[in-house]
Amino acid sequence: MLASLIGFFLFSVLLVRKFFWRSIRILKLVPGPAGYPLIGNVPEIFYKSPGDLFTMIREFSTKYSIYRLSLGRVDIINIVNPEDIEQVLTGYQHLSKSKLYTYFNSWLGTGLLTSTGEKWHNRRKLLTPAFHFRILQQFFIVFKEETDRVIRKIEEISADKDSIDIMPIVTQFTLQTIGETAMGFKNIDESIMNIYKWNVLKMGKIVINRVIRPWYDEDFIYRLTKYYREERRVAECLHNFSRTVIEQRKRTFSEDSFSENAGRKKRLLDILLKAKEDGADIDDDGIREEVDTFMFEGHDTTAAALSLILMLLADNPVHQEKVAAEISEVVGPESDLLYSDTQKLPYLERCIKEGLRLYPSVPMISRTAGCDYVTSSGYRIPAGTTLHMHIFDLHRKPDIYPDPDRFDPDRFLRESCAGRHPFAYLPFSAGPRNCIGQKFAMLELKTFIIGIIRTFRMEAVTKQSDIVLETDFVLKTSEPIKIKFIKR
Repeated sequence: MLASLIGFFLFSVLLVRKFFWRSIRILKLVPGPAGYPLIGNVPEIFYKSPGDLFTMIREFSTKYSIYRLSLGRVDIINIVNPEDIEQVLTGYQHLSKSKLYTYFNSWLGTGLLTSTGEKWHNRRKLLTPAFHFRILQQFFIVFKEETDRVIRKIEEISADKDSIDIMPIVTQFTLQTIGETAMGFKNIDESIMNIYKWNVLKMGKIVINRVIRPWYDEDFIYRLTKYYREERRVAECLHNFSRTVIEQRKRTFSEDSFSENAGRKKRLLDILLKAKEDGADIDDDGIREEVDTFMFEGHDTTAAALSLILMLLADNPVHQEKVAAEISEVVGPESDLLYSDTQKLPYLERCIKEGLRLYPSVPMISRTAGCDYVTSSGYRIPAGTTLHMHIFDLHRKPDIYPDPDRFDPDRFLRESCAGRHPFAYLPFSAGPRNCIGQKFAMLELKTFIIGIIRTFRMEAVTKQSDIVLETDFVLKTSEPIKIKFIKR
């Protein structure tokens, strides 16, 4: 309580200073919801539930194509139009992530997701080979094996239950696959994985809690609170998991995996270990940063995508059966799935793309304006301004996607895409900081969905109309996603 009172007092002092800042006076010209003197829109955000906050942001993004939210002394410019988003994401002027991402620093440090400048350039260059198409072909076997394991688990559970909460199952799948492929570990105890998954969810809630209390934006205030102490405990638990992964791989790591004669590409953790051995500018903490970053990004985003795409297919049986027919024609009813088969399923790919349009795993990304500039919609933005780009709302703009809430894979027919703005569809972001693992994710999504649909017909228990989303960095539903699986 004392820490909150001190924090609020200091926050009030900083508010008064705000009105002397030229940049804030310029940003007041950007439209937005009316706020209160000094504190802006803080009362509208503070104490809202994650679901209500998500709904409120959607309402703002429907009303405005670009708008300002004032969180006390910080004004945030929220962008929905593809033209304005393109200005931010292309080139290198606005490359730095906003301060929002520093809230993850106790866990992720300054890995590829959160770093900027030379460190980001060097890490991106170092890690890009880990997602070469040749290594994806090697990983395809793991995706198939882990999909088969999930199928057996669904069969076991379905023997006793009419429907299954799919999210825990697919989260286990994506965590296992990112670990076994990019990190090279196998058979981590399931109880350890469950602790890791719980702590990832806990960290997300801690960060969102900080976001909606703008006086916690100042580190010296935040460190006086119980939330900071809880964050440190959770971060240490997550670091223990990543250290376990690294130490296990160190025991099996060898120069043989780098033999050019073997014709094998290098997995991500092996690249990091080898770079350290060779004297590159990376130490044990740097390796842990990237392991934490890719374990998180590589499993949580894909799990969200898989759960919601399966729900959409279950809720749209006509499209589900078209996918099943396409798979049967290309692969056959009994033949083993090949990597090349995954590249011959255009209808499945359109269904995945449409699922990612409706439910992009990362609904919002944020940058810091690297210089003064004027948006395509005519507003002056000073250097240093926080820019939020709402991908979720971009994907549901009715002038781009008519009847935007409807699941329609034909939106991604070639002729349908022809006149669409290139920045109107951004499930993996775009520009220099686009998702390094997007091909990995697409192959994983395809392989898993093919395995499920070849084996089961799905019936929706949770329907699209039932879905309530919550504010988080990775898309989250407030209730479980339940599906009934019937053996084909």
